[in-house]
Amino acid sequence: MMRWMTTFVLMIVFLGQVQAREGMWIPILLEKYNMADMQERGFELTAEDIYSINQASMKDAVLIFGGGCTGGVISSEGLLITNHHCGYSVIQKHSSISNDYLTDGFWAMSREEELVNPDLKATFLRRMEDVTDRVLLGVEDSMSMEERKQIISVNVDSIKNEAVKGTHYTARVEPFFEGNQYFLFVNEVFTDVRLVGAAPSSIGKFGGDTDNWMWPRHTGDFALFRIYADAQNRPADYASDNQPYEPLHHFPISLAGVEEGDFTMVFGYPGTTHQYVPSYHLEMLSETVYPKLIAVRDAKLDVMTHYIEYDRAVRIQYAAKHASLSNAWKRWKGEIRGLDKLDAIHKKQTNEAAFLKWVQEDAARKERYGSLLEEYAAIYKDYSEYRLGRDYLLELIGRSGLELIRLAGSFNRLADLLEEDPKNESLISQEKEKLKLEVEKHFKDYYLPIDRDITQILMAQVRQDLPERFQPLFYSTMDGQFNGDHSAFVANLFDASVFTTAESVHAFIDTLSPKKLKLLEKDPAFMVYNDLRDLYHNTVHKGYEKLNVQLDSLDRIHMLALQEFDTEKVFYSDANFTLRISYGQVKGYEARDAVYYDYFTTLDGIMEKDNPDIYDYDVPVRLKELHATKDYGVYEKDGTVPVCFVATNHTTGGNSGSPVVNQRGELIGVNFDRAWEGVMSDLMFNPDQCRNISVDMRYVLFIVDKFANAGYLIDEMTVVE
Repeated sequence: MMRWMTTFVLMIVFLGQVQAREGMWIPILLEKYNMADMQERGFELTAEDIYSINQASMKDAVLIFGGGCTGGVISSEGLLITNHHCGYSVIQKHSSISNDYLTDGFWAMSREEELVNPDLKATFLRRMEDVTDRVLLGVEDSMSMEERKQIISVNVDSIKNEAVKGTHYTARVEPFFEGNQYFLFVNEVFTDVRLVGAAPSSIGKFGGDTDNWMWPRHTGDFALFRIYADAQNRPADYASDNQPYEPLHHFPISLAGVEEGDFTMVFGYPGTTHQYVPSYHLEMLSETVYPKLIAVRDAKLDVMTHYIEYDRAVRIQYAAKHASLSNAWKRWKGEIRGLDKLDAIHKKQTNEAAFLKWVQEDAARKERYGSLLEEYAAIYKDYSEYRLGRDYLLELIGRSGLELIRLAGSFNRLADLLEEDPKNESLISQEKEKLKLEVEKHFKDYYLPIDRDITQILMAQVRQDLPERFQPLFYSTMDGQFNGDHSAFVANLFDASVFTTAESVHAFIDTLSPKKLKLLEKDPAFMVYNDLRDLYHNTVHKGYEKLNVQLDSLDRIHMLALQEFDTEKVFYSDANFTLRISYGQVKGYEARDAVYYDYFTTLDGIMEKDNPDIYDYDVPVRLKELHATKDYGVYEKDGTVPVCFVATNHTTGGNSGSPVVNQRGELIGVNFDRAWEGVMSDLMFNPDQCRNISVDMRYVLFIVDKFANAGYLIDEMTVVE
């Protein structure tokens, strides 16, 4: 085992030619892998300026915002910036009819007006360390996956406890390179994080789901918060006498902006990528799963579009749902297109053929890796079915699922209380009141003909596309009582269920009691939901997770084999929501034949999109006034205000809110999305078309200063020209 690990570590420090426009790189290894290349491309600082435990560095201004985004500190008084969409739920919690901050925006004009968020955290990395040898101590190649996991778990707990003993820090140990390497992360977590400023959604979400994944983009996707600490500048829960946190470093902000070709670096917490999966994985997605899911979404979107076109009220009800459905649909199409444009499957297969030839040339390699690809092929045969089954069932009962059935399913908690704790009238009453609110929310944006038509189409599609073992029980009822007629089954479902009108559901809630529980259990929509839920949890998800465990074991060996096979390549680990940097340059791109996109957008483009009849493009009056009077101040460039820009940095989910800095480490933007043509970058990177999208800091400052009249916030920033 130790000989294999020594070989692995030697290979990951190999000083080869880095593919600079690809990769999410580990900060403490920049000097070994990347710094010479970064400096050749224009970076003017050092690896110590990015990550250091001996002095303040950029890493001290980068944080995990909440649980899934990144943020950056932009003042010596704890002010931080992240994306509007990262702070959206926080803004929503503070919003009400009288204070509609989502619609109108919010700006604290003093520290006293900043809004407290009890559950919001800001997490800083204080140090990281390679602990591979300690994590794998006692692990042998002959061990089962379960034995391996148990030993690793014990070792990890010991490492974490030792790392933070006697401190207020927290620790995590994360696997890299599919579990062949492990790093310890020691963090400082601040729990008093207050809302300072957020533009209205008509700026912060301008373009909405309609423009998501797309370029050109005109979204002011930013929000401002402030971190507070106790008198010793240490983390503390909210207290009125807490003081603004004094960071070890904060990002200066550049007013110079960007030009094409400028060096850019994104510093943040990318979530998940799958760069090293075998060809079978790409085949599964692009030839089986995504096409089927696209067909399902096509059906849903076609039905919605049909009704929306003829009824303005329905258009209002379903505008957000239509846009949300099209979001993933758009991404799946983009991934298929991107993989096809790269000829990704063929590239993987060609590499696998060369790998297999290399394996066959050596007896020891043949013993270790000879069956690897065959094992992948066997597992993916089943895994593809389980993945499709899982995704199909989520299309029925997941967040974007069938509306009547999902509403019925929301009554399971009440059903459990009535059966298991029938005398707990207080808890039952609370659940009923909660359901009444859900019912009001449901029917506010519900149109039964759309739901009925979609349900009918999907019932037929699921039966056609899923194997027998993934067919829900209610198809037996359909066959027995309705001669297999999907239309008749769905018609009865909607005619017989109590969940079709707000009035009937409210009356049902009021009269529902332990004695009348059978009425709920026999409701056809409730029965269909529970059939689907049980099938998902008891059959599909269990099998899917079991196969995932098998794939995890193969992936670890596969990663090791790839490192040994391709010694000329410097590998970067897949994203795992740990601190990484990616670097590239500001650059436009050719989207398709004869279509070239420039690298930036402007305020003029916002006005061109303005349409008060479309929620996503309804420009605020104040912004129109600023445009009309050209009141741009120092944020002007060529008679307008820059809004967003694209660059070649390798990013993914989790990078939302990531600081984007120039060659001097000055903040030039905040990352918030990727361009549609490059969304396959989680699987394979194409430097010609993969682009990250950032809001320009000049637009951020313009909104804070001119739109919100909150210039006092800029006074505490370090703004450089």
